[in-house]
Amino acid sequence: MNQYHKIQSLFKRDPDTHKILWGQWSLPEFCYLKGNEWEFTEKIDGTNIRVMWDGTTIRFGGKTDKAEMPKTLFQKLHDIFRGPHKAEIFINTFGGELGTQVCLYGEGYGTKIQNGGKYIPDGVSFILFDIKIGRWWLERSNIEDIATKFNIDCVPIVTKGNLNDMVTLVKAGLESQWGAFEAEGLVARPTVNLFTRKGERIITKLKHADFKEKQT
Repeated sequence: MNQYHKIQSLFKRDPDTHKILWGQWSLPEFCYLKGNEWEFTEKIDGTNIRVMWDGTTIRFGGKTDKAEMPKTLFQKLHDIFRGPHKAEIFINTFGGELGTQVCLYGEGYGTKIQNGGKYIPDGVSFILFDIKIGRWWLERSNIEDIATKFNIDCVPIVTKGNLNDMVTLVKAGLESQWGAFEAEGLVARPTVNLFTRKGERIITKLKHADFKEKQT
């Protein structure tokens, strides 16, 4: 239920070596929109988490329904979303009608989650990056407002620019918003939400590791 969509890499990959094919845009929309303004958020090295509300019940899931979740992270989610009066926040924000379809998408990160110890050396946490209600994706301002209600963070906006700016920034190596270490990369979406003719969201990513791969 509500599995988060794939985020398309900025450039194509060689089908045999899986290396980036630099300059070959993975979608024609990226080429067409490359000069427009995009919003860049830091890509976090963690695990995809879904927080689902159906009008009466709060459920947690990983990237897929079969994905396993560390016990420490499940407890953290329980503390954040099932603590005192949290059901009231869900009802007041999204309604309490059975059959409501709300999904909060975020990243679980921290100790023993990928390389998450660099973010939190002695614990785990959750950070929000998207919300979908029914068929509607919320805008950034709405996501930030809902994050405030739950007293949680949103993925930080690093800056805005065009896709060539994104390549320059990631290639140079960005310092993470969490401390004096290199960010994994950037996720970019147009300042105005857009979709392909298939109805898929226009959103892309680029990792600093892709440039290290280029040098080998």
